[in-house]
Amino acid sequence: MNSESRPYDAKSPRAVEFIHHGEIQDTLEYARTHKDDEALIGSVIDKAAACNGLSHREAALLLECDRPDLLDRIFRLAKALKQRLYGNRIVMFAPLYLSNYCVNGCTYCPYHAKNRSIARKKLSQEEIRREVIALQDMGHKRLALEAGEHPTLNPLEYILESIRTIYGIRHKNGAIRRVNVNIAATTVDNYRRLKEAGIGTYILFQETYHKEHYEHLHPTGPKSNYAWHTEAMDRAMQGGIDDVGMGVLFGLNTYRYDFVGLLMHAEHLEATFGVGPHTISVPRICPADDIDTADFPNSISDDIFARIVAVIRLAVPYTGMIISTRESEAVRRRVLELGISQISGGSRTSVGGYAEEEAVEENSAQFDVSDRRTLDEVVGWLLDLGHIPSFCTACYREGRTGDRFMSLVKRGQIANCCQPNALMTLKEYLMDYASPDTRAKGLRLIRKEIARIPNPKVQAIALRNLQEIAAGKRDFRF
Repeated sequence: MNSESRPYDAKSPRAVEFIHHGEIQDTLEYARTHKDDEALIGSVIDKAAACNGLSHREAALLLECDRPDLLDRIFRLAKALKQRLYGNRIVMFAPLYLSNYCVNGCTYCPYHAKNRSIARKKLSQEEIRREVIALQDMGHKRLALEAGEHPTLNPLEYILESIRTIYGIRHKNGAIRRVNVNIAATTVDNYRRLKEAGIGTYILFQETYHKEHYEHLHPTGPKSNYAWHTEAMDRAMQGGIDDVGMGVLFGLNTYRYDFVGLLMHAEHLEATFGVGPHTISVPRICPADDIDTADFPNSISDDIFARIVAVIRLAVPYTGMIISTRESEAVRRRVLELGISQISGGSRTSVGGYAEEEAVEENSAQFDVSDRRTLDEVVGWLLDLGHIPSFCTACYREGRTGDRFMSLVKRGQIANCCQPNALMTLKEYLMDYASPDTRAKGLRLIRKEIARIPNPKVQAIALRNLQEIAAGKRDFRF
């Protein structure tokens, strides 16, 4: 039986059945057919307003809609849901690239095995220590580990050793409190070992859900196996990792197809494991080393990008959304209000780029960074916009992950943790790392925001902890 004749089944363990090509095609045709049905679109928007999420077919309809009045409703609702569920908190993180050695042949990534112009490097544990201290000195508390896929140079043992090194580094008041991991698809046993190492979220981008196009973009290497890659999140959850992060690389394939595939994947995890993805990332193809974006005709405009972010927020309201420094300051500002809840700051996409930025940045990066501001500049910018830059990692450390986290979010209880934790971790940043101007702006915002904590008891404890932080104590959390 070929993939076209297999039925769509959201609970199937087989990639070609839960990411079903025929179902995606039918969904796209449905969206095209009904894109001018004002009553139907209005009913879908009303459903989204109840915070119950949308099916992939309903979301595709909203994405296809191009009536200005209805688009305005979609954007206004995305902004309202973002504020209702996440408030004005924005979680901060940074990527840490361990190695760019890779055996895959991915045509959109400069790490591909045939690239002879990129400077190859793998960090030793001492070099990792220097990178982490540099990140700690910026003020970062949450990292996303990145590494190319290479069975001998980047084995899981190297990743696990690196995680132990990172968690063991204390420098002044610095400490990395949570390590998320973005490495190649692996086995259930290896995911179990990552869980035991204390990782936060396991991140893996699909790149594109179109199987034929996926195989064209991945001609060689382990990643060329579509099923092995697409079914990785199932194995991660079977291995005990209950927070997973997914995404596609918009521009590799038609955005409509991959948008539907992304939401079908989220529905599959919800149907199979009772909890969908913890985060969804929305990267776009961008230049890097021997990669020219002109070779990818499916690139998307800023307007389409903003629409994608807004509709994802309506479709999966309780899922965090991440944007990286691939995007410019202007684009990041636009989508922050539409659904983004996590951003990177002061990022380097090269191996060794934090401790030795000038030496390695120009020829070992995975992609070009558009937003090159320092972390302090990004934090100050967020404060100017009225956001609370949060360095919180409390939910991971208190076991509020997977369905436990989602249950608290859906009951509206997470705000009693998130708001004070965001303010306390911001206060730590302001006292230890901020410039005088950023510190002054941040302290003003904390004074204003502390009054918005709804629970009087939680508010009183937060106030006491903020005073303790000013006196030199660290790492309070609800």
